[in-house]
Amino acid sequence: MYLKRLKDLREDRDLKQVNIAEILKITRQQYSLYELGKRDIPAEYIKILAKFYNTSTDYILELTDEIKPYKRNN
Repeated sequence: MYLKRLKDLREDRDLKQVNIAEILKITRQQYSLYELGKRDIPAEYIKILAKFYNTSTDYILELTDEIKPYKRNN
């Protein structure tokens, strides 16, 4: 489930939930509910985190195992 990807991406960078909460401009408690699966994470937050982690939303949502972000077409 994508919740594990969120946690893994965060932990791979030695970040705490509070660090990610600051990026999303929410409380640590709110972010914790997302990682625990007790609340659905808004799509806008997934987009922000994909940019922050330099990956794709598809990777976070486990639609692909390719961690590299997609190349943008101009």
